[in-house]
Amino acid sequence: MLSIFLFGIASGFPWVMIGSVMSAWLKDAGLTRSAIGYFSAVFAVYSINFLWSPLVDRIKLPILCQRLGQRRGWILLMQWLMVLGCLGLSQVDPTQTLTFAGLTALAIALASATQDIVIDAFRIDSIPEQQNEQQSTAAAMATSGWWTGYAGLGAIPFFMADLPGWQWSDIYLLLAGIMALLSIGVWVANEPPSYRENVYQQAQSRYLSAISVHKHQATLVFTAIILAIALCIAQVFAPTWFSYQTGVVNFLVAGLAVFAISNISKMLRQAPGQEPVASGSTQKALAWLLVSLGEPLRDFFNRNGVKVALSLLLFVVLFKMGEAILGRMSIVFYKEIGFSNSDIGAYSKLLTWAVTIVASVTGGLLNLRIGIIKGLFVGGIVMAASNLLFALMASVGPDKTLLFITIVVDGFTAAWGTVAFMAFISVLCNRAFTASQYALLASIGTFGRTTLGAYSGVIVDYLDGNWQLFFVLTALMVLPSLVLLYLIRDKVRAIAGDRA
Repeated sequence: MLSIFLFGIASGFPWVMIGSVMSAWLKDAGLTRSAIGYFSAVFAVYSINFLWSPLVDRIKLPILCQRLGQRRGWILLMQWLMVLGCLGLSQVDPTQTLTFAGLTALAIALASATQDIVIDAFRIDSIPEQQNEQQSTAAAMATSGWWTGYAGLGAIPFFMADLPGWQWSDIYLLLAGIMALLSIGVWVANEPPSYRENVYQQAQSRYLSAISVHKHQATLVFTAIILAIALCIAQVFAPTWFSYQTGVVNFLVAGLAVFAISNISKMLRQAPGQEPVASGSTQKALAWLLVSLGEPLRDFFNRNGVKVALSLLLFVVLFKMGEAILGRMSIVFYKEIGFSNSDIGAYSKLLTWAVTIVASVTGGLLNLRIGIIKGLFVGGIVMAASNLLFALMASVGPDKTLLFITIVVDGFTAAWGTVAFMAFISVLCNRAFTASQYALLASIGTFGRTTLGAYSGVIVDYLDGNWQLFFVLTALMVLPSLVLLYLIRDKVRAIAGDRA
């Protein structure tokens, strides 16, 4: 748990490098608000890190993975790439080398997003499957660590920046030093046991056998996968057009994924029982790619059954839907009912760190005691109930005491629900494909909430600005997911080994 907490800190801290510190640095350098805003585009890579997560499961880095193990080796490499990125930023003037600064920020974001993949996989792999109830505790430690790195350590650069003689170049040297210190956590941690190598070798043989019989079908499946990946990337880096077509594109991506999975399963069923004696390099490369990109998803459907797998994915999309739609409109709501920017900053931002840590630990302990399924029910209900406080505020008006209570309760329940949700999708993962399946499940939830959350303003407008009714509706949005969870509770209990 100490290792998971330390890795959580290392996961949250890079957001300081390319977020708040970079914005302050660029502002002091005299860049326009528009130019500063463009730098936030680098955060888009976090939403698509599932695209390369199979490579993290599959590729063993020379030397590093041999000495440290696959998880720790990847984490250390990503951390030192971020250190190098900070050292690079410390040597440039953004007004003269803006492109270099932007590319370096993107490189840090890519390393950080990849580190997140590995840290999540490390967290899940470190808990024995016979003790899956401990995933709640691990999720609580990871969440507490993330906020400690982001909000706790994130305050240090701003205190230092006000000291005489300190420049932003010095701050980036400091950030590099802190990240280097955080890499000590790799040496504190123990590499979790894994059987993924045997699973991948067996899958490689099966896929080679299938491709020898269905070459054209395998090529078509690979094309569908690549097209789905391209559409996901296009949504992130070409948002102007895709913002109007998000729902259609996501359904197209889902359709391509279903096509690929069904055809892979059909190929494997019709394949001969043994690997062909002679396999060309093209066939081996195609098998390697299909195993890496397609097998984690096929395994999820094959292990759970199509009906239950789709139910689980639907639950992942729906569980935090109300919270996502509310979150999109919360700042608009605060301003419309009369709160100032100072009120929003003081009450909405400064309390988050402490509330999140307390709520994460409390939620983790509760889930450990009552089980993951009941923890999800409790988390969903309290998240819905907290939304009703916003409805009360809409009736009362800009009361600062009620704002304080609402934000504390909302932050507490959101963190509580997050811990339960993280634990839930953790136990759904096959330990042979942990990085791939967790990143994919988390991204499916994010894509779903992003797609439907984009219509939050439309809902408010349709209700003619009736904020009370809007918040009541967001509270009710959790009910479909809880009904769905109740219907599949026995299967989830069997997967999780839930004792409750």
